[in-house]
Amino acid sequence: MYELKELEALSNEINLSNLYEIAKISAQIGNEILKINYNKIQKISSKGRKGDLVTNVDLEVEKKIKEYLLKETPNISINAEESGKLYKSSNLTWCIDPLDGTTNYSHGYPFFGTSIGLVYKNKPIIGAISVPYLNELYSACIGLGSFCNDNVLKVSSPRNLSKSLLVTGFSYDRFETEDNNYAEFCYLTHKTRGVRRGGAAAVDLAFVAAGKVDGYWERGLEIWDLAAGAIIVKEAGGIISDYPSGEFNLSSGRILACSPCLENELKNELAKVSPLKKHLYT
Repeated sequence: MYELKELEALSNEINLSNLYEIAKISAQIGNEILKINYNKIQKISSKGRKGDLVTNVDLEVEKKIKEYLLKETPNISINAEESGKLYKSSNLTWCIDPLDGTTNYSHGYPFFGTSIGLVYKNKPIIGAISVPYLNELYSACIGLGSFCNDNVLKVSSPRNLSKSLLVTGFSYDRFETEDNNYAEFCYLTHKTRGVRRGGAAAVDLAFVAAGKVDGYWERGLEIWDLAAGAIIVKEAGGIISDYPSGEFNLSSGRILACSPCLENELKNELAKVSPLKKHLYT
């Protein structure tokens, strides 16, 4: 993701260790609010797209985290899911997903979290993801490795795709476009030990870094879905890229994240799949 010279220049420009701690504290702020309000949501509304929800808890978490970040890092831009962009005079941007897995959370389904990523010139450098129901905090800083709480993370090493467990998700625009991964989901279910659909992209990426799943792919994502998880996977020894091919681009909304030993096989299999025609599932 970065060349050695770029990393050295970055370390000279900013205090990475301090920003890393700020990211982890921000994720923990979300963690506590999500725990307190679990199964106590007061308001749920739609953002306009089918299945795209926001609750009073999303808004509360984002407000508290933004207040903290503006106090601690007043010169860093913010890109938050619910309130949008706040530009500053820096090459750095905090990317905030206050409640990743809102639909899960609103139903009491315990797969959700808070994701905080720090991006430098559109490249992720720091990430923190809290998963309240598991009491887990996933984190990474470029060059320092990935962790779950105090445990070092390393991606899995399955021998081949047939021995793997994968995870994916379906974007909100799947109801309108044939450019979705329904067909890929079905195809890879038959090529692996199984494909899960978690419903929280950041948590899916954290689980790849931890070796709980062997690979993840998805499209139609936003920057705040990817910023934290991408660096956590990368620092755990994983591969991140576009899919079915190409370099990872944070702005593309597409990602493939997996163990290095699966990369070629998974990309090759994904490239074989044609989308289902819309009339088959509407």
